[in-house]
Amino acid sequence: MTTVLTALTHRHEAAFVEVLGAASGIELVRRCADLAELLSTGAAGVARVAVVSPDLRGLDRDALRHLAGHGVRVAGLAAPDDEEGERRLRQLGVATLLHPGDGADVVAAALVALADATTSRPVAGTAGTAGPVDHEPLPPPDPRVPTPVTVVWGPTGAPGRTTVAVTLAARLAGSGVRTLLVDLDTWGASVAQLLGLVDEAPGVAAAARASEQGSLDVPGLARLAPEALPGLRVLTGLPRADRWPELRAAAVEDVLRLARGVVDHVVVDTGFALEDDEELSYDTAAPRRNAATLAALEAADRLVVVGAADPVGLQRLVRGVQDVAVLPCPRPLVLVNKVRASAAGPRPERTIREVLGRFAGLEEVRMLPWAPDDCDEAVLTGRALTEVRPRSPLVTALGAVAAELDERCADTSAADRHGRRRRVRV
Repeated sequence: MTTVLTALTHRHEAAFVEVLGAASGIELVRRCADLAELLSTGAAGVARVAVVSPDLRGLDRDALRHLAGHGVRVAGLAAPDDEEGERRLRQLGVATLLHPGDGADVVAAALVALADATTSRPVAGTAGTAGPVDHEPLPPPDPRVPTPVTVVWGPTGAPGRTTVAVTLAARLAGSGVRTLLVDLDTWGASVAQLLGLVDEAPGVAAAARASEQGSLDVPGLARLAPEALPGLRVLTGLPRADRWPELRAAAVEDVLRLARGVVDHVVVDTGFALEDDEELSYDTAAPRRNAATLAALEAADRLVVVGAADPVGLQRLVRGVQDVAVLPCPRPLVLVNKVRASAAGPRPERTIREVLGRFAGLEEVRMLPWAPDDCDEAVLTGRALTEVRPRSPLVTALGAVAAELDERCADTSAADRHGRRRRVRV
C-alpha cells in the first residue's frame, strides 16, 4: 500500500478524499489541516506521499525540502483552470500534478509511481520556466559550454575571499564571458561595498524570497542582478548579517540552478564557516546560518580555496582544505594570497609550498602577490581591481586563474610579461 497525506484547501478536499478511498493500493493516513500538521506528520515517517494545494498557507520550497528529507514525495492538486496555481507548484519543484476530475485509477497510478521515484523534483529545465515574460528575453548562454558555477571559499581571518571572487568575476566578464557574481556570505557580505553598489538593493534576499514562494524564474533573477560592469551582473548579499535566516538551503540551490540560465559563468562568494549547525538546534527544521555556504559548495563545478600567506593564515588554510575534503564538492584549486617575505620569510613562495606540501599534501598551489596599495585604491573608489589597476601583478595572477577555470577566458599574463620585457629593453 502507498501511504498518503493530504493538505488541501476545503474547495476540493472532500471530493478528492473520496477518490483516494476508491483508489486501489492507496491508503490515506491523515488529512492535515495546515502546513504545520503536514510537516510534523511527514517527519513521523507514516506516509510516502503528500498531496498539497497550491494555495496552502505557508507552502514554500523549504517546506518541500523538509518533507523530502523525511522521505515524503509531494504531488500537487490544482484545478484545470488554475494556471497560476499549477505554475507555482512547478516552480517550487512539484512535478506530479493531479486535477480534481481525475479518476481513481489515474490518481493511484500517479501516486504509486511518485512513491517509487527517487525525487519529486521535475526533470532538468522544466521548473521555473512557465508563464509569460513581459520583457525582452535574455540571450541564452552558449549551449556548447555548460554554465559552470565557481565557488570561492576560504577559512576565517579575512584571507581575501571577496577580493578574489570580485576580481575573478570581473576578469571573466572582461574576456567576453558573461558572468554573474553572487554574494552568499551570511557572516559579512561585502561585494556591494567593494563595487560601489547600493547595499539596500533587493539582491540575493529577494531572489531567495521569490524562490521560496515559487515565483522566481530566469528573467526574474536577471532583474534582481544588475550589471556592475559590462558583462558582469551582481546579485548583492544581505545588507545586515542578522538577516541570515532568509537564505535557506533550498532557495540557494534554486537560485544557483536558475543562475546557469542567466549567464555563461557563475562566481559565488561564500562565508567562512562550514559547520552543519542544524545539529546544534533544538528544531531540525530551523534555518541554518551556514546552509548557504554548504549548498553552494554542493552545487559547485569548480572550487577556489583562498588562504593568507602568514603563519596563522597557513595553519587555517591547512585545516580548511581538510574540512572541504569531506564535503560533497569539487577538488579545490588552492590560492595563497598576500604572499610577501615579511610574513613568510625569505623566498616566501618556496617556503609556503614546502609547508603546504608537508602538512596538507598540496602539490599544486597558486601564489597571489601582496598588493595593498592596489586593493586600497579599488576599495576607496568602489571599483574592481581590473578597472583601477588592470596591469597589477595581482590582476595578472588572477587572470591566469580565471583562464584555468574557464577556457573561454584569455590568459593575458604571458603577453603582459612579454610587453613589460619589451618596454624594459627600449
